[in-house]
Amino acid sequence: MRLNTMVSVMQFKRTTRLLKLSVLSAIGLALAGCSLAPGGHIPDPSGGSLFSDSDYSNGESFSEVEWENLVKVQAITPMLLAQINAEQSNDEHLRANPALEQARNSYDYVVGRGDILNITVWDHPELTIPAGSMRAPEEAGNWVHNDGTIFYPYVGKINVAGKRVTEIRDMITDKLAKYIEAPQVDVTVAAFRSQRVYVTGEVKQPGTLPVSNVPLTLIEAVAQSGGLTPNADWTDVSLKRGEQEMHYSLRELYQRGDTQENIILKAGDVLHIARNDKNKVYVLGEVGKQQSYPMGRYGMTLAEALSDAGGLYNQTADASGVFVIRQAAPDSGYAAQLFQLDASNATALVMAEQFKLQPRDIVYVTAAPVARWNRVISQIIPSLTGLYNITRARDDLNN
Repeated sequence: MRLNTMVSVMQFKRTTRLLKLSVLSAIGLALAGCSLAPGGHIPDPSGGSLFSDSDYSNGESFSEVEWENLVKVQAITPMLLAQINAEQSNDEHLRANPALEQARNSYDYVVGRGDILNITVWDHPELTIPAGSMRAPEEAGNWVHNDGTIFYPYVGKINVAGKRVTEIRDMITDKLAKYIEAPQVDVTVAAFRSQRVYVTGEVKQPGTLPVSNVPLTLIEAVAQSGGLTPNADWTDVSLKRGEQEMHYSLRELYQRGDTQENIILKAGDVLHIARNDKNKVYVLGEVGKQQSYPMGRYGMTLAEALSDAGGLYNQTADASGVFVIRQAAPDSGYAAQLFQLDASNATALVMAEQFKLQPRDIVYVTAAPVARWNRVISQIIPSLTGLYNITRARDDLNN
């Protein structure tokens, strides 16, 4: 009996030593770094690497190339915000558009097939088709036939397609002068049916708009189509003209009156307003709700993105590790731009309200060290429990 007791005590001590060694090993791994913690993490920009060796396709390892050479790191500070605002102010100065004004002044409608002309010869009512009380002007006018001609008394068949109304008036006046002394002729377009532009995409009333004797600009075409829908991306407006495609931003027009983004439309133009599906930001990490969020028509600030995501998750978030990850410009020499906000002081959120996000930005909130430690422990405990149960079962078999 005494011998069995001594054996049990020795087995218990051996099991205890094994557990201690396992726990000490796990603690050593955790203290060496929380690399075993589940989920992503952005390290302190002062050291470490944001990438793995497998991210290099040319065979170089990150031990050869420091990550600082690949990622431009900037702290969100009042100085950075002032620099960004100064750059935007330089880019946002209003520019004159003399080409638009010149196009307005020289604009003159050209008659086409299908138009209805209204021709009046003063003091000669027999040559003027009366409109009457029950007839609209377009019903009483002269229709331009498919061959581009009209027929008029004493004048006969004349070609009017491709001509301005002033040219048509002079033609008719010259021909009538053979029969009428000093005829006074007036020509107007009663119905504009030959030319149109097409408005598609995110407007409330997509369809066609007639080209008339009043020049139709891009912003007027959008207004006549009912305006933009809530899903419209007013920074992405494309104009297809023949083989040429041009892009414009209605935000510059609506918000700042930048007439550089306005243009007079021509017959056959296709105006398309894109959806804002791609104008979104991604909020990940230790926040209330990880998902993508649409930026909206007026953009989004870092504070708005964090607020929409439910704010920082207080139990696990590291308030000093709020990052904005942005793809760098192709000619910058960097793979990404990394902006860090230290929100451990709540007053720093004022800077978050002033920091404007760009489409496709990734907002990432890192986990606090204690949260990563707890996640490591939560991974280790099942292994320790299993090791203890195996050792206990083996000891029971030896008995």
